[in-house]
Amino acid sequence: MKYFIFYLSQFLLLISCKSISPEATFKVNPLGVKGGLDESNLSAYMVAPINSENYICLDAGTIYAGLSKSVSTGIFKEKPEYILKNNIKAYLISHAHLDHVAGLVINSPADVPKTIYASQYVIDVFTEKYFTWQNWANFTNLGEEPRLNTYDFEILEPHKEIAITNTELFVTPFTLSHSNPYQSQAFLVRYKNNYLLYLGDTGSDKIENSEKLLQLWKSIAPLIISNQLKAIFIEVSFPNSQSNSSLFGHLKPQLFYDEMGVLESYTGKNTLNNFPIVITHRKPHENNETIIKEELLKANSLKLKLVFPEQGKLIKF
Repeated sequence: MKYFIFYLSQFLLLISCKSISPEATFKVNPLGVKGGLDESNLSAYMVAPINSENYICLDAGTIYAGLSKSVSTGIFKEKPEYILKNNIKAYLISHAHLDHVAGLVINSPADVPKTIYASQYVIDVFTEKYFTWQNWANFTNLGEEPRLNTYDFEILEPHKEIAITNTELFVTPFTLSHSNPYQSQAFLVRYKNNYLLYLGDTGSDKIENSEKLLQLWKSIAPLIISNQLKAIFIEVSFPNSQSNSSLFGHLKPQLFYDEMGVLESYTGKNTLNNFPIVITHRKPHENNETIIKEELLKANSLKLKLVFPEQGKLIKF
């Protein structure tokens, strides 16, 4: 009888643990995580529902090198070319700076037809600057002829949710300020009733003289309160020693925590405790990556669950 009671107690404990530790909804494969210098490791994140192999790619600074790393770490068994063609179903591009699009452009000759989702401004940069016959070749359905039609474009309109073709995912875009008046976008990705939020490059509202982050925080606060938002991906590009006049539309730890404080003012006190925040786009000048991490961890009075992504290392939320 005592053995029966023991095993019954262990079973009930297991059930209890499962009830308070929900299974992951999303899987994220970082193809690139840095904010410059290292061309083999620039901003790009593959995202899919946990039980699907239909990925979107949030930004595309590095593709092939990231896929090769993902194969070496065991995330994928197929060759990088296969994953590029068969698993990445669409690209969502926050803005058109090279460290967010270079991998897409360079790998376009080996890619297959798919959709690029972006703002009209970003689409114009692709068709007028990158995918031209003088600069590369036109692998899109717009711009200079001949058009090779590998990629078609879909314009993202702020606050309007759309389905992402060939996936189980939906996206709602939000406008960000990236060295005012230049713009970037945030992507609120939905699978069923669960969400991930990915921000492209962004400055803080008080430096950018805008309210774009304020409006974003207001919009997503209810999803944090209801436990539907699983994580936020946000950049911190420089250490605190970087002067505000030299941020060029980026964040540093002090400004990051200012913005998290604004978010908490809408979600409620202590609601961000242990909430996953993925820190993207650390610029690897000198020892800056280490300094940024140390400054973020030291000042974490909100008790955020800070995640520092690594290329080819799967994250689940």
